[in-house]
Amino acid sequence: MEIKPFFKSGRTVTVPGSKSYSQRAMVISALAAGDSTLWNPLVAEDTLFLLNALRDMGASFTAGEGQLFVRGTGGVLANPGRQISLGNNGTAMRLLISLAALGRGEYTLTGEKRLCERPVEPLLSALRQLGAQAKSASGNGCPPVVVQGGILHGGRAVLKDIDSSQYISSLLIAGPFAREDTEIEIRGTIPSEPYVKLTLEAMRDFGAEAGKTASGYFVRAGRVYGARQYRVEADVSSASYFFLAAALCGGTVRVDNVMRDTIQGDILILRILEQAGCSVLRGDCHVQVAGGKLAGGEMVLDMGDIPDMVPTVAALAAVRPGRTVVRNAAHLRVKESNRLKALVTELGKTGVKARETADGMIIEGGDPRGASIETYNDHRIAMSFAVLGLAVPGMKINNPECVGKSFPGFWKELGKLQG
Repeated sequence: MEIKPFFKSGRTVTVPGSKSYSQRAMVISALAAGDSTLWNPLVAEDTLFLLNALRDMGASFTAGEGQLFVRGTGGVLANPGRQISLGNNGTAMRLLISLAALGRGEYTLTGEKRLCERPVEPLLSALRQLGAQAKSASGNGCPPVVVQGGILHGGRAVLKDIDSSQYISSLLIAGPFAREDTEIEIRGTIPSEPYVKLTLEAMRDFGAEAGKTASGYFVRAGRVYGARQYRVEADVSSASYFFLAAALCGGTVRVDNVMRDTIQGDILILRILEQAGCSVLRGDCHVQVAGGKLAGGEMVLDMGDIPDMVPTVAALAAVRPGRTVVRNAAHLRVKESNRLKALVTELGKTGVKARETADGMIIEGGDPRGASIETYNDHRIAMSFAVLGLAVPGMKINNPECVGKSFPGFWKELGKLQG
């Protein structure tokens, strides 16, 4: 798909429900006793893989107009008697590994080739510390994963220098059904820590008791989930591409249903855009970004809490005159693609000097040119370079369909910015 370099200022776009909230709400409502309604859930490739897996484990899902009706299992999970495939959905893999420990019999969780290259051993180790039987089928710490259901004692588990906060979220969500309280001790740093706050919020909304401690996190056993009505707010990660468009093209874009008080970590992209010279107007239920002359000079950005924003920042850095240093992002090497390598390679095609570092990358921006962009089947690579194409002629996106992983309507919304 070739992107036409045109931008119509003053447009309002719509983004889907948060992928992070949607997946947590789907898993928790599947564990709850009774009937829940999820409003504005994300319907995309990733959530459909998760939905089908949860159906295999006994939950019932019925779609309505902007709604998802869920009949939960009350924590009594079924076993489909066959492998459960999760595509390339890393979040679903990690969340369901702990869920499988609550079920009956042996579960095998697998997925596409790339998912089976993404590590999960720290989570498997923590589950074993809590009394479960969980292992990598190939012995390399990656899926396929085999879990024996019916054995989750609870107690204390230690996670050290982990590469994903989803290990914590997985243990927390399953924790109310353990035989005793669960304590998770954290040693070292937590990448993407805001996502754990999001998990705790969703758990408490459905009636669980869980929170932070001086050394990690805790969950009370027996305080299980109850059914409820639950509204999913807009996905800030998806909104970021339209904020980026305003920055690169020097106009204004408004995104509705982005909450002023959101705890989605990716809202921090607005601070980066302000630092780069944009103006941001925050309403109760919308955000408007106005681009201006991009600030030059060096920007050093710690992306540890918002790794999904690195492709967005890379597109900004390609146009901004100056040096951009991305730090604390080594865990991007085990995302849907090796995102650091992918970004450096594709930026190089546009004439932008970029190189990897041990924990991130350095980009010397200013004057990119059009190129044929390989997306590596990674939705965030595709969307970031597509927005770059609004400002840079000749940008072509290979495999544009890969955006369906998280944002099937992306091309329609991008078209609004082109009149």
